[in-house]
Amino acid sequence: MKNKTSIQGSWASRWIFILAATGSAVGLGNIWKFPYITGENGGGAFVLVYLACILMVGIPIMMAEVFIGRRARKNPINALADVAEESESTKKWGVIGLMGMLSGVLIFSFYSVVGGWVLHYIKVMLTGEMIGVTSDAAGSAFGALLADPATLLGWHTLFSIMSIAVVAAGINKGIETATRIMMPALFVLLIILLGYAMTTGGFAQGWNFMFEFDFSKLTWNAALVALGHSFFTLSLGMGTIMAYGSYMTKDASIGKTVLAIGGLDTLVALVAGLAIFPIIFSNGMDPAAGPGLMFISLPVAFGQMAFGQLFGVLFFVLIGVAAWTSAISLLEPTVAFLVERLKIKRITAAVGLGIIVWGLGIACLGSFSFMSDVTFFGKNTFDFFDYITANIMLPLGGIFIALFAGWVVKDKFAQDELQLPSAVFKLWNISMKYTAPIAVAIVLYFLINPMQ
Repeated sequence: MKNKTSIQGSWASRWIFILAATGSAVGLGNIWKFPYITGENGGGAFVLVYLACILMVGIPIMMAEVFIGRRARKNPINALADVAEESESTKKWGVIGLMGMLSGVLIFSFYSVVGGWVLHYIKVMLTGEMIGVTSDAAGSAFGALLADPATLLGWHTLFSIMSIAVVAAGINKGIETATRIMMPALFVLLIILLGYAMTTGGFAQGWNFMFEFDFSKLTWNAALVALGHSFFTLSLGMGTIMAYGSYMTKDASIGKTVLAIGGLDTLVALVAGLAIFPIIFSNGMDPAAGPGLMFISLPVAFGQMAFGQLFGVLFFVLIGVAAWTSAISLLEPTVAFLVERLKIKRITAAVGLGIIVWGLGIACLGSFSFMSDVTFFGKNTFDFFDYITANIMLPLGGIFIALFAGWVVKDKFAQDELQLPSAVFKLWNISMKYTAPIAVAIVLYFLINPMQ
């Protein structure tokens, strides 16, 4: 398979791939979830455990996805099938790619709805509607938004079009150009918001909440949380990294590249926490508000602070950029598959897929109003798509990718792509065969059977 090229094109440089993959990994969960679980589970002690999990589980699986994609230079289904055939195994391994791509489609359908919420709140902050409001009023406003399908449809449609347009433009003119603009913008916005947070009276409290070493909170459950997040934070199991890897140049080091992605993803999450929690603490609010932190607590906080309207707009633009870069990556694997399998133009594939995910998104936004009575196993459409992807499909995809890379792919092919020192390659191989699949299986078990 040497010297193959993707018909989709290739990244202009290793750093573009790093930024694109980091954009995929940095999403809404990074902004509010990681900082919070860090503070609740031992601060600095939790960060050390999390980084260990990243190195032992997240990074090795990501390396596997990248090398499979780069070796075959095809979409996830065909990449897995071709690499399996090269290793004298069945091409049916391609079904893992199919499951990953389906996960991306289902995730986009509800992620676009949430992206629409973010766009709505950019408008809300711009117009000053949150200036001086109480928590109850902000909660009522968010509830009213969820119960208004017409407004949700408008924002969901806009977010979908934004995402589809970038993917339709192609790797270089679309995703790469967007990445060159959006990722630096994301870093600049983070730094500006961090500087603003340092002027509040809660910066020291926010720092202590996130980084104070408290080993008493470092329980088995905390370790499980660290393990689970280390897998999910890198966009693993959904084919995105495999597709992005297929556009990576042969001379780029996979190991160094993936380490850079993991480091940037973690850094963004930590800086986001330092930008958010001082604002929360300085206003006497609860950091454990979950999604409500973004759409209720923070708008209230910004509405009560000096220059809060300006920085509220910047915050939601930051969230919007993070959501947009992630959404783009959810569509890319399936669009690549349609182009390669059906031999159709990229714009046709992107628009066709876009119509499907847009329609699924209507079912998700309707979960809060006209489709609230439609349930699957006791969950509305929005929650069901979230549950089945995050709790079942993505972990299963991660387990099978690890097993495939460790037990099916011949070592000489893996090493040809990874180019690791012998001792490091042996550690990676052990992780693929044993450590990573067992660790992700544990996560899968406790997602389905939560600890009481």
